[in-house]
Amino acid sequence: MNKTIHRLVVALLAGVLSLPALAAVTASLDRTHVALGDTVRLLVQTDASTDKQPDIGPLQQDFDVLGSSHGSSTQIVNGHMSSQTQVTLFLSPKHEGTIRIPPLSWGAEQSAALELIVGGGTNAPAQGGAGPADAAPVSMTATLDQNHPYVQSSVVLTLRLYVGVPLSQASLDMPGSADVLVKQLGEDTQTTESRNGRSYQVVERKYLLIPQRSGQISLKGPTLDAQVQDANVPDINAFFGNAFGSMPLGRMMGTTRPLRLSASTIELNVQPRPAAATGADWLPAQKVTLEETWRPDNTSVHVGEPLTRHLHLTALGLTGAQLPDLSKLMTVPDGLNPYPDQAKTDDSVRSGTLLGSRDQDIALIASQPGHYELPALKVAWWDTVANVQREATLPARTLDVLPAVGGQVASIPPVANNPAAALPTLDAPGNALHLNVPPGSMTTHASVWPWVSAVFALLWLGTGFAWWRARNTRAFIASAPATPSPASADRAAGLPTGKALSELQRACRDNDAQTARQAVLVWAASFWPDSPPRGLQAIAQRLADPRFTEPLQQLDRACYTAAPWQGDSLAQAFAQPPKQTATEKAKPVIPNLYD
Repeated sequence: MNKTIHRLVVALLAGVLSLPALAAVTASLDRTHVALGDTVRLLVQTDASTDKQPDIGPLQQDFDVLGSSHGSSTQIVNGHMSSQTQVTLFLSPKHEGTIRIPPLSWGAEQSAALELIVGGGTNAPAQGGAGPADAAPVSMTATLDQNHPYVQSSVVLTLRLYVGVPLSQASLDMPGSADVLVKQLGEDTQTTESRNGRSYQVVERKYLLIPQRSGQISLKGPTLDAQVQDANVPDINAFFGNAFGSMPLGRMMGTTRPLRLSASTIELNVQPRPAAATGADWLPAQKVTLEETWRPDNTSVHVGEPLTRHLHLTALGLTGAQLPDLSKLMTVPDGLNPYPDQAKTDDSVRSGTLLGSRDQDIALIASQPGHYELPALKVAWWDTVANVQREATLPARTLDVLPAVGGQVASIPPVANNPAAALPTLDAPGNALHLNVPPGSMTTHASVWPWVSAVFALLWLGTGFAWWRARNTRAFIASAPATPSPASADRAAGLPTGKALSELQRACRDNDAQTARQAVLVWAASFWPDSPPRGLQAIAQRLADPRFTEPLQQLDRACYTAAPWQGDSLAQAFAQPPKQTATEKAKPVIPNLYD
């Protein structure tokens, strides 16, 4: 009986000893007090060898988990084997205060709860930011130029990052959303400040925020991610470089820890477009100016000569891309052809507020002489300071266009109810003809008509002489030899056309727009000798070939707007010039005056 009981006790003890012991789970912090934006290392350990990971879900409510590492070890001492598994977590607190780290489950066991005190650093966007807090080695302040913007207006967020410790692999990011467009404005600026005996490197960055809808909008603030030296592991490398420098060798060996610093959420109360804003374009701004200059500045040109109007539009509180196309707002009277150049936009910051600008050149070319009036140019905008609609205006402008230099004589307008009108007289400036009707000409018609009769007699004699000379010329041509001379054969073959095409190809290689235009006009005059076109647009219309239309239009714009021009497309088009039709080839070199 005793032997039976003894055997049973031994068997029970052997069974208990053969059961695996429950693995204990412990958790510890490398620090119990950190500043907001700094990180803390949480070490979780279990006395077992396992491939499983602890449940870190409860941490994500108050922390951002920036990184983790996993390790295990096995020891054999006096024949007894023991194992340990460790997980290291780098935690960034999301807010200040005393934060409770809840028990973490790892398998069937849990760690004990811990407490972390988070304080120091002011990171909320405000109308005026304070400097870095005493206990914060890295902090940031954010300033909005306005909290109640209009929809699609611009808000400038100025971020100042105070860096009192070495940083490496630093990145500062602010993502946008469907409700707010975000764009970095300009380049970072760096200065240094000394606060409470500590030297700070101050990095200032500006962001442009453009709300796309009205109402309350919440936007996540900027976030800094970087690596900082771990205070618990000495670093043999001295800090070198700026706040966004590279990682020294010592830190690559595991002497750094991650850092994440996030600004508080940005809240915007966006106002809708007012009903009183009736302009074609919605331009909410603090100030809008519209200016112009002319080249030449006398606003008096000849037919075919370009007169360039330079428009400069600026808006305080808008981007240059938001400003309207001024060529579409400008009304041009009949007889003037506008050639708008590509606009140039720019953005800058003036006194902490965005300043957008738009510069645009518009060339005006008259097709006939006369007196023209350009209506006033008006740009409607909404004054966000006074909450009223205003207009930036350029006054109406008059233009005097003279006939083309060396061009044809203008037609004489009729003079109603005045049979005794004087003969036209030549006006020297531009070879224009004007009618001069002397006072009292109705009473002196008896003395005028003899002169009129004499003029008509001279015209009749001149017509008779021209008819006689044309008849003799035709008789001379009929009596000439049937085989033309070499010189006349060259002229008939269109030698000027070939020279013009060679000059055109050279001008295209040199990207010389003015020379290319002249060469095309010379070629057209040789190609259509009876009725040469007067301009590049007329040549394109007469050719009616898409191969020539676009290159000729590009050349025309370049000549009148002084824009850069590349002659490759025009040279390629005229590499195979158009051929004359049978009708055109049949036309005689000297017109037949009897047809």
